[in-house]
Amino acid sequence: MQAITVQDRDAGVGGLALSEVPYPRAAENDVIVEVYAAGFTPGELDWPGTWTDRAGRDRTPSVPGHELSGVVTELGYGTTGLTVGQRVFGLTDWSRNGSLAQYTAVEARNLAPLPADVDHVMAAALPISGLTAWQALFDHARLVTGQSVLIHGAAGGVGSIAVQLAREAGARVIGTGRAGDRDTALGLGADDFVDLQAGKLEDIGEVDVVFDVIGGEILERSTALVRPGGTLVTIAEPVAVHPRDGRAVFFVVEPDRSRLADLAQRLRDGRLKPIVGAVRPLAEAASAFTPDKRTPGKTIIRVTQD
Repeated sequence: MQAITVQDRDAGVGGLALSEVPYPRAAENDVIVEVYAAGFTPGELDWPGTWTDRAGRDRTPSVPGHELSGVVTELGYGTTGLTVGQRVFGLTDWSRNGSLAQYTAVEARNLAPLPADVDHVMAAALPISGLTAWQALFDHARLVTGQSVLIHGAAGGVGSIAVQLAREAGARVIGTGRAGDRDTALGLGADDFVDLQAGKLEDIGEVDVVFDVIGGEILERSTALVRPGGTLVTIAEPVAVHPRDGRAVFFVVEPDRSRLADLAQRLRDGRLKPIVGAVRPLAEAASAFTPDKRTPGKTIIRVTQD
């Protein structure tokens, strides 16, 4: 079967190639999924799990990509909760071959059923972005109605979902990004927007929650915006500078089948809309890691036609 593989860590994006690889094997509690659409994170070539397994052993050539939507074609020993022929979507495992392939093996617990009226491309844009946004806002920051939240990267894959979820929860939402992201963020429900290149972040004032996806200087400056008792949550890097009278949380998204099902229902109801910036075929996945121009939202790889 065909897949995008990477073998040389020093080559970076230039080491990505379309290759012929063996058909995957379903371990205990696995399913084999025929991948219809897949998502990836550009920075995952820097992740240790891209290069080594859970025991630290080299596993190259490896297949990147950790979001998928497709159809179950095979069940591993002991697998329950899913059936052959079922439409599913979710996360692939961090330290195993991923979703940029025609078929992949996934732990069944990482997948949720996909309703027949949800498009595979839209579903593939949900797992990491949707779960990350939910876990940041509600599991870690404990955002509630009436609070204020500052969301960096409000027009990006994760940020755009966070804006919609926070707005529906009854929070006051301030988005940030580049000037060209303003209309997108406001259209998703943000109450206000700050251009990080021209505006002054400190003029926002104090907020109950800061959700950061950028890191670096923006993360450090954001700590001063957290009001007493508030929370700063980031997925970019461990927090070096903490809010004076608040909490700081760095986390990595975790699989959650029931939450994935909830996100799919929100998508069906029109209450949630992932922003898909581009859809590319598998043969162009390598070049999609370094796009010619910046596009809002998430790039999805269409592997198999529905």
